Amino acid sequence: MEIPGSNIFLRTHRVERLDVESLPIGQRSRLLVHLVHDALGRPVALPVLVLRGVRPGPVVGLTAALHGNELNGIPVLHRLFDRVDPQQLRGTLVGVVVVNLPGYLSRQRLLEPRFDLNHLFPGNDQGNAAQVYAARFLDRIVRHFNYLFDLHTASFGRANSFYVRANLSDDTAARMALLQRPQIILDHSPVDGSLRGTAASLGIPAVTLEIGDPQRFQTVYIKRALGGIRAVLSDLGMMPKRRPVDVPEPVVCSTSRWLYTDHGGLLEVFPEVADRVEQDEVVARLTNIFGEVEREYRAPEGGVVIGKSVDPVATTGGRILHLGRIQENHPAVIRLRASQDPSASIG
Repeated sequence: MEIPGSNIFLRTHRVERLDVESLPIGQRSRLLVHLVHDALGRPVALPVLVLRGVRPGPVVGLTAALHGNELNGIPVLHRLFDRVDPQQLRGTLVGVVVVNLPGYLSRQRLLEPRFDLNHLFPGNDQGNAAQVYAARFLDRIVRHFNYLFDLHTASFGRANSFYVRANLSDDTAARMALLQRPQIILDHSPVDGSLRGTAASLGIPAVTLEIGDPQRFQTVYIKRALGGIRAVLSDLGMMPKRRPVDVPEPVVCSTSRWLYTDHGGLLEVFPEVADRVEQDEVVARLTNIFGEVEREYRAPEGGVVIGKSVDPVATTGGRILHLGRIQENHPAVIRLRASQDPSASIG
């Protein structure tokens, strides 16, 4: 008896690099893109979905699980590629289902015990194993994109709202972020070594979607992320226009900061993600192992909770919550509203 799915790799093309033009028009393709070899000499190849529309247009890339335990992006890609009709698509969608394959297989965040892949770009093809991995991923896949959505979640022991990191001084990235309609948008210039920053340096407008919590699927966030991505694709003229997602407008933050403990103990953080807090509001309490209160932590300023610790066991210097400074009437929001007419779009 054949086991369902047992022939999955027989129906998948093994390639050395992404070559969109070689793939059939009006169809979905499944690829395994070879990057490196493991210690047994076996190829390490990334699973990639490609959907070529019947009409020419841009190539939009979506990357999931750049950190191996950040999984909410995977079903976003599955649902997007399952629901988009290639006969109505202009351009091409490329979904890298798992970027950090070693981390995913070992159920951990990092590429290897000491390497955060999102701090290694553009990598080095003559460097160490992690640098080669980053360089080849960039060269063999990402360089072929015209736009990029990088899908993440919170890390171990933390919870995130559904928020977007974007450089709002870049009009294209700003529009991609605002059309996504997340709970929060953080105006954030990408740090050195990040995939988003490296893509931007290559002229590829990019945003980071932080879709909730690690090592789980969260249906509400997955649905919202999918709806926002489809809104951007519609704005690019790649898909028929859709009704806007019926959710509140996002809170826009100009900056953010993490609050940290100055003592170890058992930590309880009171606000939920996406809650607003006032200056001097008690946001967390730390007790010792005997249940006696050691510290109470107050918000140093008003803002919105972008993310928080959900791990009660805290050492000195442990994270408490990620506080965003709200900026009403952000210039990027004003520009977007001014451009919202039938002829305005990203592309």
